[in-house]
Amino acid sequence: MAFNHLPAGVHDALAPLSVTPVTHSVPMAKNLRSDRSPANPASRPSPGVVLDRLASGPSRAARITHTEHLPPRAGRHAVWPDRIRSEVIAAVRAAGIEHPWAHQALAAEHALDGDSVVVATGTASGKSLAYLVPVLSTLLDGSEAPNGRGATALYLSPTKALAADQCRSVKELSQPLGNAVRPAVYDGDTPVEQREWIRQYANYVLTNPDMLHRGILPSHPRWSSFLKSLRYVVVDECHTYRGVFGSHVAQVLRRLRRLCARYGASPVFLLASATAAEPSVAARRLTGLPVVEVADDASPRGEVVFALWEPPLTELHGEKGAPVRRTATAETADLLTDLTVQGVRSVAFVRSRRGAELISVIAQERLAEVDRSLVRRVAAYRGGYLPEERRALERALHSGDLLGLAATTALELGVDVSGLDAVVIAGYPGTRASLWQQAGRAGRSGQGALAVLVARDDPLDTFLVHHPEALFDQPVESTVLDPDNPYVLAPHLCAAAAELPLTEQDLDLFGPACADVLPQLEAAKLLRRRTRAWHWTRRERAADLTDIRGAGGIPVQVVEEGTGRLLGTVDAGAAHSTVHEGAVHLHQGRTYLVRRLDLEDSVALVEQADPPYSTVARDTTSISVLETDTQIPWGAGRLCYGSVEVTNQVVSFLRRRLITGEVLGETKLDLPPRTLRTRAVWWTVTDDQLDEARINPEILGGALHAAEHASIGLLPLFATCDRWDIGGVSVPLHPDTLLPTVFVYDGHPGGAGFAERAFHTARTWLAATREAIASCECEAGCPSCIQSPKCGNGNDPLHKRGAVRLLTVLLRGAPEEKSAEPAVRTVRETGAEAGTEAEAGAQEPGAAPRGPLST
Repeated sequence: MAFNHLPAGVHDALAPLSVTPVTHSVPMAKNLRSDRSPANPASRPSPGVVLDRLASGPSRAARITHTEHLPPRAGRHAVWPDRIRSEVIAAVRAAGIEHPWAHQALAAEHALDGDSVVVATGTASGKSLAYLVPVLSTLLDGSEAPNGRGATALYLSPTKALAADQCRSVKELSQPLGNAVRPAVYDGDTPVEQREWIRQYANYVLTNPDMLHRGILPSHPRWSSFLKSLRYVVVDECHTYRGVFGSHVAQVLRRLRRLCARYGASPVFLLASATAAEPSVAARRLTGLPVVEVADDASPRGEVVFALWEPPLTELHGEKGAPVRRTATAETADLLTDLTVQGVRSVAFVRSRRGAELISVIAQERLAEVDRSLVRRVAAYRGGYLPEERRALERALHSGDLLGLAATTALELGVDVSGLDAVVIAGYPGTRASLWQQAGRAGRSGQGALAVLVARDDPLDTFLVHHPEALFDQPVESTVLDPDNPYVLAPHLCAAAAELPLTEQDLDLFGPACADVLPQLEAAKLLRRRTRAWHWTRRERAADLTDIRGAGGIPVQVVEEGTGRLLGTVDAGAAHSTVHEGAVHLHQGRTYLVRRLDLEDSVALVEQADPPYSTVARDTTSISVLETDTQIPWGAGRLCYGSVEVTNQVVSFLRRRLITGEVLGETKLDLPPRTLRTRAVWWTVTDDQLDEARINPEILGGALHAAEHASIGLLPLFATCDRWDIGGVSVPLHPDTLLPTVFVYDGHPGGAGFAERAFHTARTWLAATREAIASCECEAGCPSCIQSPKCGNGNDPLHKRGAVRLLTVLLRGAPEEKSAEPAVRTVRETGAEAGTEAEAGAQEPGAAPRGPLST
C-alpha cells in the first residue's frame, strides 16, 4: 500500500469575526523621495497598538505565543564618491535624498573601481540606490559617445513585477538627466514592435534570467551593439537564486560572460541581496567571479514588533479523530480583514496560489458585512495572472487604492510597497531569510512595523511558535547552489555551443564537471566535435532543452471553454494535481471547474461554476535505489545517501466540503506516471531494533509512516529547504534494502542538496523529530506532529507512540556528528506548488510487513 501526500483541502473553520471599525487616514509612502513619506507619521498607530487591537477579540490574546520587540536603529550617512557625475548627485537630491547611507557610498566606490560587489543589507536599506548611482553616472558618460550609447547596463530580477517596478523608479530618478538614460523592460510581455528599439537604443535594459536564457543570449548577434558596450550587470534579489534555480542562473550568467568577451566587454557585476550568511561566497558561485561584500547596514530602522500566532483548536475532528486547529488560511483572512477595517495597510503572504485567492475572497466576504466600500480595497496577487492583471494590481498598490493584499512570494521580492504598516505571514515560509524578507515589506519608510507569523497545523510551525529562539536567536541561512549539477550543466553547454561553438578555453568558465558531461552529450549526438570546437547538431533551439525554474515542461494554459479566453497558466509539474479533469480552479476570486486537461497541447479547459467543495489530488509513489554513495552504521541499522528513482502517478481526487473539510467522494483519474531520478537519504532498522522498540508487525507500518511524516516536517529547519520540495517513502520491507526503510528524497532532477544536508545532520534532525512527536499534547497523533497535509492515503496508518520508541532506539546507535559540512550543499526554495511529497509502502494495522505495491 502506498502513502502519498497531496495539498491540503479547503477546510477553513471560519469563526465569527470580531472587528471594531476604526478610521485612520493612511497615506501612501513611495520609494526614494523623502517628501513622499506620510505627512503626519504620528497619525499612524504604533505596531504595538495595532497588535493590541488584533488581540482584543474573544480568545485572541491566548493565540499569541511570543512577541519579539526589535528597537529602532539610527542611520549613518556618508558622501558619494567624487567620481560620480554631479548631474546624477543633483538628480538624487531632487528625489529628496541629501546624503547616502555609508553602505551605499561604499558599494558605489567598489563599482567605480571595477570590483564586482554584493550589497547584503536589510529590507528597505537602499540597495537599489547603491547600484543605481554608479550605473547612471556611467551611462551618462557613455551618452557622450558618438553613437550616444557608449555604455550599457543590464538589470536582472527574479520576477517581472520587480523589473517593472524598478523601471518606474529609474525613470523617476533619471528624469532630470533627459534622454541620456533610456531604461526599458524587455520580457515576455514586451510588445514585438518595441523590441527592436530596445535592442538598438535602450542603454538600461531590465529583464529576468528566463528572458536572458531563452531570448537574449540565443539572439546575441541582434544584441551585439548592446553587449559590446555592457559595463554593468545588476543582479537584484540574488539570495533567491538558490538550489536548482540558482544553479541554472549561474550557468546563464557564465554564458552571458562568454558572449560579452566575444564582443570585447567584461562587465562588472553588482548584486543586491537580503541579509544572508556569507553573501560573497554565494555571489562568487553565482557569477564565477571574485565578489566584494558590503554587509554593514547603515540605514535607519523603525521599531518592529514581531508576534508568533497559533490558531486555536476547533470543535472539529480530522482524520482518525485527531483534534484540528483553525487553519492558517482562515486565521490570516480574519487578521487581514481586521487590519483593513482599522485602515492599516497590510500584505498577507501565503504559500500557495490557491491560498492567496481564498484569503482575499474570505476577507472580502467579511468586509461586506462591515463596510461594503472596503470590499474593493482587498485583492489577491499571485503568479499565473495575465500581464494586464498584474500591472493593474501594481498600480492599485502604488496609488493606495488597495489597503489589503493576499500575495504569494511573487510580491515578496522587492516590489516597492512602501508605506505598509503590517505583514501577516500565513505559515513559516521555509527559511529564516525568507521570513525576514517578507516581514521587511512593512515599515519601508522608516516607520514602525508589525509582523505576525500565523502557524499552520504542521510540525515545523508548531515547533517554531513554541521555540521562538529558533527564529530570533539564530542567524539567517547561507544562500548556496551547485552549478556543477550535471542535470543543470548539460543543457547549458548545449545552449552555449549553439550560441558560439565551444572551445577548450571555454571549459574553465563552465566548471570542472564539463569533462564528464561533454562525452555524454557527444554520445547522445547533441554535440559534435569538429577540429577544436564542439557544435550544436540539432535544428531545434538548444535553449529550449531546459526550463531554468525547474517547472519541468511547457506551462499549461488555463482557458475558459465557452469563450476561449486565457485565464492564466499553471506550471507543468503541478498540472496533474491542480488542473486535472474535475479539479476546482480559483482565479481572481472566481471559481472554475476543469472540464478537460489536454496534456499533448498543454491546455486545461475550464468553465465558471460555484461548487460547494474543493478538490485535492491523491497519488501513489514507489522508489528504487540506483546507487548508494555512502553509508554509516547506526547501531544495527544503517544511514545511507545516494541516488534513487521515484515513480509518481496521480490516481484520483477527493472532493472536500468547504468550511468543514468533510470528504464528499473520490473520483478515479487516468493520468500517466512520471519518473524522477534524484538524491535521497534513507535509514533502515533491523529485527533486533524493532524488538527493542517493542514494534510488532501490526504497528510497524504506522510507526515508520509517522516517523517519516514528522521528519519531513522538521527537515526544513536543518536543510534550509521547503517541505514541499522534498518527498518521502516508508516501506516495512523494501526490495532493495530487504529491511524496514524510510526514505526522504529531493523533489528535483539530480538532487537539490536537501537529502545531502539531512545525511550530514541526521542525528540532530531526527532527535528534533523525536522531540516534536513526544512533546505534542495529542493522544494518538495530529497535524501538529505526525499527520501530513499532503498524505494522499488519509494519514492511515499512523502510530505515534511506536514512532517515538522507534526513533529512540535508532538514535541510541547514532554516531556523533562531525562539524564539517558537506563539500557541496545545494538549496532551492519554492512555493507550495513546486514540489511533491509521497509515501509508499506503510501498512494498515494488522497487516504483515510487505513491500510497496507497484504503481
